[in-house]
Amino acid sequence: MLQLKEILSVAAGLCLSATAFATTPVSKVVLQPSEKPDTVSRMIYGQFAEHLGACVYEGIWVGEDSPIPNTRGYRNDALEALRELKVPVLRWPGGCFADDYHWRDGIGDPAKRPTLINNNWGGTQEDNSFGTHEFFDLCELAGIEPYLSVNIGSGTVQEAAQWIEYVTAPNGPMAAERAANGRKEPWKLKYTGIGNESWGCGGSMRPEYYSDVYRRYSTYMRNQPGNQLYRIASGASDYDFHWTETLMNRVGPGRMDGLSLHYYTCVSWTGSKGSATDFDNDVYYSTLGKALEIEPVLRRHISLMDEKDPKKKVGLIVDEWGTWFDEEPGSVPGHLYQQNTMRDAMVAALTLNVFHKYSDRVRMANIAQLANVLQAMWLTKGDKLVLTPTYYVFKMYRPHQDAEFIPLTVECDTIKDSKNRPVPSLSVTATRAADGSVTLSLVNPVLDSAHKVDIALPKGFPVKVAQAEVLVASDIHAKNTFEAPATVQPSDFRSVKVKNGQMSVQLPPMSIVSVTLR
Repeated sequence: MLQLKEILSVAAGLCLSATAFATTPVSKVVLQPSEKPDTVSRMIYGQFAEHLGACVYEGIWVGEDSPIPNTRGYRNDALEALRELKVPVLRWPGGCFADDYHWRDGIGDPAKRPTLINNNWGGTQEDNSFGTHEFFDLCELAGIEPYLSVNIGSGTVQEAAQWIEYVTAPNGPMAAERAANGRKEPWKLKYTGIGNESWGCGGSMRPEYYSDVYRRYSTYMRNQPGNQLYRIASGASDYDFHWTETLMNRVGPGRMDGLSLHYYTCVSWTGSKGSATDFDNDVYYSTLGKALEIEPVLRRHISLMDEKDPKKKVGLIVDEWGTWFDEEPGSVPGHLYQQNTMRDAMVAALTLNVFHKYSDRVRMANIAQLANVLQAMWLTKGDKLVLTPTYYVFKMYRPHQDAEFIPLTVECDTIKDSKNRPVPSLSVTATRAADGSVTLSLVNPVLDSAHKVDIALPKGFPVKVAQAEVLVASDIHAKNTFEAPATVQPSDFRSVKVKNGQMSVQLPPMSIVSVTLR
């Protein structure tokens, strides 16, 4: 196991300078383009929709008879938000719910589907009106790749095998059953998760045991004509490096295409997790310190994968990540309804910047969750939908999808959080798109100090500012509400200059800026 001292030592390399804060008003960024650049997969911008609280029911699905404007039962405003965000992949139905979900209960005539009790999340009764057909139809409507999590905790091998066949087979008995339920042509399915958190809610398994379970289930989840599965093993939580090491040794490349990792920015797993909206400066910086600690954690998991898989055939799939705070006062217990502030936006941007750096191994990430749960993209209340600061980070970062990663170095100050974790005063990522345009995204997490950044542009780089946006607020607690939905949203950014191969950016305090050069 990696010791805390080692983690902090690795994290300290995030910035070249660790001088006292506010002594260096100007930071420098040096771009170092690679001859063989890695690609930042668009799948890093994936989403996660679990049957949890109001994520699926109300957040996405209201049914065709709802007075809320909808298309075939899907909220029109949610569909618009999905398309605008260019969501590449959506994970469903869980989460912990996946290993309690029996897919046959969610097909056929909705009026005849059995109800279920969601024992994982608040004991809510669901009517199964949103099932396999509804999920795959949603993905088609919004242009999203489906990611299906298969029940191996309370389900059977036969159940899992038949679900894959039902979805993807062009002919045969399962295809006939699918056609009888209204879908003649098979759906395309690539990403398939075999269990979820099998060390915990997905079966309380040991990694040695899960390895054998995975090998068994993956054997019977067969590719159908015209459909090739990308099999993802249930991976570790946070600092459980033994789980990763065991899976790589006992399963390894060839049997699995991806290995998952879950990492939440959570202050504490015992007692209060803290308020999503009411926090002091120390808690703010501590939250960022925990978020940034994902980098040394990734490095350790990746190093273990590299030992067994030096050609990087197995992708690291961070299919649950984001902030986790206490539920909003007055909300339903167990539904994990959480407001979203500029602090959440900071966590999102800083984390995405880290993912970009490890795109040679990190092939997908799915923030938790899409709607009304944890670090959501939007919140709903009846016919109202409000976009969150986190949504706008993902929107601003769209140019990075499937673009070439540009390595860089940053010279900046570093402060330490209450647990002595480093929080650099500047985070930067850069990519080059297929059309030659270059996008730089810069984060100034400092609450009370503007930040001047000088960037030397390599020869041959575009120098015309095509677009520049900033996400900023006067208060780190700023949020969008149903009464004030536009409190935090991107605006045009004019404090950027390019002259003689030099780019200069003046970042306001607690701001996220994205600049595209053409």
